[in-house]
Amino acid sequence: MGNISYYAIKTIVLQKIKEFFFEFQYTIIAPLVSTLLFVIILSTISDYYSLSEKNYNYINFVVPGIIIMVVMQTSYQNISESLVFMKQIGSFNDYLFSPISRTEILFAFLISSIFIGLFVGLFNVFVLTFFVSFNYFNIYLITYYIILTSIVFSSIGAIVGFLSFTWDAQSTVSNFVVIPISLLSGTFFSIESFDDKWKFLFEFNPFYYLVMNFRKAFNENYIIYFYNEFFVLFFVLILFMISLFVFNKGYRVIN
Repeated sequence: MGNISYYAIKTIVLQKIKEFFFEFQYTIIAPLVSTLLFVIILSTISDYYSLSEKNYNYINFVVPGIIIMVVMQTSYQNISESLVFMKQIGSFNDYLFSPISRTEILFAFLISSIFIGLFVGLFNVFVLTFFVSFNYFNIYLITYYIILTSIVFSSIGAIVGFLSFTWDAQSTVSNFVVIPISLLSGTFFSIESFDDKWKFLFEFNPFYYLVMNFRKAFNENYIIYFYNEFFVLFFVLILFMISLFVFNKGYRVIN
């Protein structure tokens, strides 16, 4: 433990967080505006058609899904875009030549991305309380599932960032993998709306459980299913270990 460069990790984390807040127009304001547009449009539709889900308003059902969707996309975009940009301008080589291990560099990037995902998620929860009446929410569970979601998508972003050198590769994964996952993992709908023969697509989908469990944090009658929790934790660990392996392996990390 004494060989860990805590100061180096702290320096990288603070630098990435500083960059995030410096460009707040794109990193904070833009996702918040998108979230509010979703809420306004869906709230209007919900009121007009009197939509409901399990005896409570549809907007209360869908808002947690929108929040976690923003966390997914932000966590992926933050770390993957940062790595691709640093490779293109050559500054990523400075990290590799510095006297710190690749594991420490990875941890620094993941910690900063997790913090950013947590900030974006909690900030959206706070702002949306002025537009949506939450009857209940458990801040500890909300924080816990935002962190898990940030780890998952930050790990995916790290893998893509490590293996990519162009914006085309990064945006391809974003457009054809991350965004569809964030939209089609129960964000706007309940699994009960599907025919039984298609429900298996969600019952074995760890991304669905991230969305579902986060939504339950806004439900006073939250029930913990340990099988689901262990399944999600195992999935989080697998993605983290893959990102760690790819970075330590060094395959295509530098051009």
